[in-house]
Amino acid sequence: MTQAKSRELVATTGDDVGELRDMLVRALDGGPAIGLGMLGDQRAEVEEGTAVVIGTSGSTGIPKRVVLSGEALRAGAESTAERIGSGRWLLALPAGYVAGLQVLVRSILSGTTPVVLHGSFSPRAFAEATLGMLAGTPLFTSLVPAQIATLVDAADDPTVLAALQAYQAILVGGQSLPQPVRERAAELGARLVRTYGSTETSGGCVYDGIPLDKVAVRTVDGELQIAGPMLADGYLGDAALTARIFTRDEHGIRWYRTGDLGIVEDGVVRVHGRADNVIVSGGINVSLDRVERIVRGIPGLTGAVVVGVDDPRWGEASVIVAPRGGALRRSESEQLEHARAAVAAEIGKPARPARLILVDELATLPSGKPDRETIRRIAAELH
Repeated sequence: MTQAKSRELVATTGDDVGELRDMLVRALDGGPAIGLGMLGDQRAEVEEGTAVVIGTSGSTGIPKRVVLSGEALRAGAESTAERIGSGRWLLALPAGYVAGLQVLVRSILSGTTPVVLHGSFSPRAFAEATLGMLAGTPLFTSLVPAQIATLVDAADDPTVLAALQAYQAILVGGQSLPQPVRERAAELGARLVRTYGSTETSGGCVYDGIPLDKVAVRTVDGELQIAGPMLADGYLGDAALTARIFTRDEHGIRWYRTGDLGIVEDGVVRVHGRADNVIVSGGINVSLDRVERIVRGIPGLTGAVVVGVDDPRWGEASVIVAPRGGALRRSESEQLEHARAAVAAEIGKPARPARLILVDELATLPSGKPDRETIRRIAAELH
């Protein structure tokens, strides 16, 4: 029996973007693979073809090490270029996460060097970096909704507005984009592209509800599943999890089980929320993602997070946690009643949030996503 070839895996933090880019060039060309977010494994062996292994716990705290081949990363980057075009990229997200990593891959494949936004994200830093890139080449960047909301709020500054309008496409992913923020960004002339995907799909692979070329999306028992050349090989050192999450159908096609609920209608993918982000309140199943989507449509609560907590009367209840600087248009109690009425009208009374908690700042992960576990603990202590 022929022994499978292996490749060296070298861990790095990804903090030095220039070094990471050089390592990525070598990894895509057959050199040592890169281990991101997994410093406990300084050096290891992975299968031939592996380019990057991303260690991530996401917002749930469950650790995973996702194995991505060079072929998968290239497929994701090339499909993006086919959909939105090629040009120069601004890197405004951590390069150690798949959205930031794909900015580097796209830049490498297009023969350009990305501009790196160093330090904390701010409208001024974004504007200065963007306006320094204007040289006739189409501009692109990838942001999370919180960054878009920050820029929209600061768009009365002409330089921030000009920067927002300078991009041929701004990819927005990581979590749902609140409708009021999306509408305001469109009014300002920002060309946003909402993306859906994960580390297991080499980043976003569905743009504005339409799968990228060579990507197929289906539903099985309400769960969204994805097939395509940008799928991860699986999870390093966890064959059981790999077999459960990545399956093959009767035609031999490999599918990734996203764990998200949704539908596909006339080729358009609509995501309803995580299958496991559900509480049982008074004997009724309540999707926290669905409640959160409604709450975020209310002025003053666009940055809110909805979490579940134990409740002595109903078993479990949903709680809104929002930043205090959200410019509430009503008192706190009136805003809660507004949210409860909106949720009741669209989902039903059992889904109504039990409480609104205002905090100075929402806890976030390095990727920019809300740290839901930390937020949940805070809400549980205060409920």
